[in-house]
This record gives sequence, C-alpha cells and structure tokens, in this order.
Amino acid sequence: MLALDSLSDFFRPGLSPDALPALNRLSAAWPYLAVFVTLFRGGDEEVLMRLLVLRELGSRAEAPYWTPQDIAQRFAYLNDTKLNTILGRLREGELLVYDSDGGHYALSEAARVALSALATLIDFAGDDVELGYLASQVAAGQAVGQVSDEALQHLLARLNELHAEFADALESQSEFRIRAAQHRLESVWRWVAKSTDVVRGLTCDERLSLTTLSQAQAIALAQSRMLALAGTFERRLAQLAAQRVHLGSSGLTSTDIADWLRHQGLARLAGLADGVIAANVEPAFLTTPELADVAEYELLGRERAREHDHALPAAASAETADAVEAERLLEAEALYDTLAALQLAPADGVPIADAVLAASYNETAYRLSLLSLLGDPESRSDRGVIAALAKLPLALSGGAAVLALDHPEVASLSDAQLTVIPTSRDSTS
Repeated sequence: MLALDSLSDFFRPGLSPDALPALNRLSAAWPYLAVFVTLFRGGDEEVLMRLLVLRELGSRAEAPYWTPQDIAQRFAYLNDTKLNTILGRLREGELLVYDSDGGHYALSEAARVALSALATLIDFAGDDVELGYLASQVAAGQAVGQVSDEALQHLLARLNELHAEFADALESQSEFRIRAAQHRLESVWRWVAKSTDVVRGLTCDERLSLTTLSQAQAIALAQSRMLALAGTFERRLAQLAAQRVHLGSSGLTSTDIADWLRHQGLARLAGLADGVIAANVEPAFLTTPELADVAEYELLGRERAREHDHALPAAASAETADAVEAERLLEAEALYDTLAALQLAPADGVPIADAVLAASYNETAYRLSLLSLLGDPESRSDRGVIAALAKLPLALSGGAAVLALDHPEVASLSDAQLTVIPTSRDSTS
C-alpha cells in the first residue's frame, strides 16, 4: 500500500494526508491502481504494445498458463529484444507472475481486473463512449447489489452536459447545429433508455441509502429533460424549413448554399468575395423588435432559467405541532363577569345599559350582540366563555321603547331589561 507520509510535500504545513478521506480511499486501492501506472508509463508506442501483449496473454481462457515456449510462439511476429523488455516490465509491475515450480507464467489478480475494465472501455469505442461506459458501470453495480455513488454522479454529470449542448444548439438557430445535435441525441438515446431501466430498478430498491436514491431521482429528471428535447428538434427544424429561400427554379435553397459554403476553405471563400463586396453590408434584417427580444432573453430569461432549481427537495421531518391555543374573547369575558355579579331577585329587573354600556360604540354594540346568546341551547354545548354566557339564568324582557343616553358615542339604547329566570325551586317557594 502507498505510504501517505511520502505525500506530505504536496500539502500545506500542518495538514496531514491521513485527514483527507478521498486520498485514503485512493491509497487503499493503490495495488490495483499501480497496474495502470505500469501499463501506461512511457511513450505511446510502448504503452500500445504493452497492452497488446497483456491482452493476448489474457485471451486464452481455456489454458491461462503460459510456458516461455508458448509465449515465444504466440509472439513470433515481435522482435525478441522488445518482447523481453515488455515481459520484464510486466513482471516488475506484478502483472505477470512466474511460477518456478510449474515453469509457467500467469496473469495476476490485479492484471485481470485491469483487463476487464479496459475490455469494457474498448467495446464502447466508436459510439458515445462516456455515456455508454457510465451506464454499463451503474447497471453492473445494480446487478451485483453494489451501486457506486461516484458512478451515479458521473452519469448525472454527463446527462447534464449533453442537455446543455443540445439546448445551446437549439438557441443557436443554426439548422446545421440542430441537425448535428439531433443526430447525436439519436446515437446516445439507446444508452439513455438503458439507464432509464437501471434507474427504475434503483428507485424500487428499498435497501438504497437516501443519498443514492436522491441521485437516481436526479438522473431520472435529467433523462426526462432530454426526452422533451426530441420533439423540440423536430419543431425547430420545421420552423427553419419554412424560412428557406428557394433560388428560382434551380431546386436549390439557401440551406444548400450555406452547406456548400461551410465546406469551402478560407482561401476559396476569400477568392469568391474578392471584388464582389465593395461596401459594408447593411443588416436590414436586424430590426429593433428582434434585437430587443434577443437582448431580453440574454439579460433576463437565461439567468432565470439558471436560477430555477430542478433538484428534488431533501427529506425533512415534520415539525412538532403544539396544541392550538384558544382565542380569548376579552369583551365576552368582561360581559360575563358583569352579568354574573348582578344580584337580582326573581321579580326584579335591571336595564341592559348597566351591563352593555361601555366606553366606545364598538364595544357597546359587541356586548349587546352577545346578549342574544342567553339561553341559546346550541351555544351551551360550546366551550369557554360563550357556553358560560348561554348557561346564565337570565332573559331579556321589554325593549319596545328607546331611551336617550348622555354618552359621547352612544346616543340611545333599548329600554329592555335583564330578568332572572325562576328555577323550579323558586316557583315552589
């Protein structure tokens, strides 16, 4: 294993390499990483021939052991000195192990792992290597029940990069860029479909951590955004096709001319323009409204789109809700205290002004409205001061006339009176 003490020169004074978790993880995997150092150290030609020999030695699955005679016969087309140099480098890097008892060579465990990784990468050559390789890594991790968070992050990053490239092509309004982006989308679409199946399986796995599940959901969102672009390409190309200019009856259009000009060299274009353009071209097609629309998007619309967050919110526990505090009806409480303090005989009565008249008109009107609750059977089932008012043994009587009052805000009030409702015991006495 690589000694972290030898890396202290790369860090600032006072910082220990052991305190960096990412470096510890790389150090633990160094026996496998050292294989790639051996393979890819040196010139391009040396690396290529080293990979050729190693892949040939690992291709014989039915007979994985090689004698020196087998190696010499298999690589008869190579120079003996160069072959011995390659084999020596592989033995020094512990990719090729020699069994002195059996007298044969065999690939080491780390060499098999390196060849497997290289085989996966080489098989994707000629296509969208990165997206296909990343999708295969995620699918392989799901198959064995060990999904790598880093593989998910790289897949999500690649999907976001592709979406940005496609969006830029649409914004360019260039038919050639849009067609190229559409062809690119079609070439990578099968890998997007594969990763969709993988993400669907990940979201159904209850054993995944919350971080892995969030990344899988983000990948699903990025894929849906790319799916929406498929129809956008067709609509934009149809709009551009409607704007083509047909050059008489020649069958050519402005798109054909532009495509021809794009494939000409600078010297050829300069020769075509020589003596043709005698003055600066006046861009009459750039009118003020179009310029304002473009400027508005560049200055405002693009920034708004960047600020829009497409990520799902993180999970959070619900806050503990306290019991709702009952609203206190202060005026109702004051009226109840006033009515409860009245000392009335069954035959007596007291004007309502003694109970409801307050300092302001609003308070007086509110107290007067509360008198309608006296004896109300529905209000008796309530809680608080409203139920207490309804249960008071009082009733309203009279009220046919109006009394003038000497009050700053209340000019008159009904002459109704509050009387005590006799109970059965009072009637008997």
